[in-house]
Amino acid sequence: MNRTPAFVATSSDAPLTLQTIQRRDLRPHDVSIDVTFCGVCHSDLHEIHRTGNKPLVPGHEFVGTVNAIGTDVTRFRIGDAVAVGNIVDSCGACAMCLAGQENYCVAFPTLTYGGNDRVDGTVTQGAYASTYVADEKFVYPLPESLDPAGVAPLMCAGITVWEPLVHWNAGPGATVGVVGLGGLGHLAVKFAHALGAKVVLFTTSAQKAANASELGVDEIVISTDPQAMTDQHNQLDLIVDTASAPHDLTPYIRALALDGTLVSLGALGSMQFDPMALLIGRKSLASAGSGGTKGTQAMLDFAGEHGITADVEVLPARDVNIALERLERNDVRFRFVLDMREM
Repeated sequence: MNRTPAFVATSSDAPLTLQTIQRRDLRPHDVSIDVTFCGVCHSDLHEIHRTGNKPLVPGHEFVGTVNAIGTDVTRFRIGDAVAVGNIVDSCGACAMCLAGQENYCVAFPTLTYGGNDRVDGTVTQGAYASTYVADEKFVYPLPESLDPAGVAPLMCAGITVWEPLVHWNAGPGATVGVVGLGGLGHLAVKFAHALGAKVVLFTTSAQKAANASELGVDEIVISTDPQAMTDQHNQLDLIVDTASAPHDLTPYIRALALDGTLVSLGALGSMQFDPMALLIGRKSLASAGSGGTKGTQAMLDFAGEHGITADVEVLPARDVNIALERLERNDVRFRFVLDMREM
């Protein structure tokens, strides 16, 4: 076993503390990674505050450098720059896995932290740490042209919005709405714009959207303005809803054009809407979650070609609790990333 420093949540209401944890010995297809940057996700906050899952090391969107490889690794060499997302294993045999959609693995994918290792049954511990060990199948080459810190959030927030945009044909001639301009929303805007779609941002805050055009927004709609929402009726081919707070989906469904689709990503536990809004215009309500290996690689390739990264505020890893406290107050534009070299 290899030992590594990591920031550990020991209870649901205490600050994370720096401790030493163990990483497994390398299996034949394993890659050991020196973590350089790790994104701070809202789901980290959720898991930290949840009872009964401690001790826990969060962190599931990160980049780093390969420091060792297993005997059968073929895709990477020591010194390679790599990226890892929120899935590090799956059954590999079900229809979803065979389709490259390991995120929908019938046996449930192994999560980067808080998951169950499929070999030894131990609980996985995340990348708020100096090193991480993962199967090479779920490790991706880091595009050389991109800022590593900005790539880290692509591995969770980025792929989460990428898959629905591609699946529902965001591109030239399409009008795509994005609800919310946070960690997911700003990347949805960037990707939709780069794919060639017209991008409409729905936001409650005109101030937050002040510089949205720089991200690729063509039109801003203040969602608290009833007339502004009415003016959007039957206009959009696709809406990607990233807002995490509970809200009524009906105005967004009404904004869809004929055969349009609303993809709800942010508030799945509390969806409310008028079913009649779906009926008028043959509209669809859908969702999506994370991405598989094929989609993640495609997303990284596209990001590299178009220079797309997350807009991040980088803090030294020793300030992890400051990042979490500020994230809870929504005091970030648009994603915190921890520099794990500064522990």
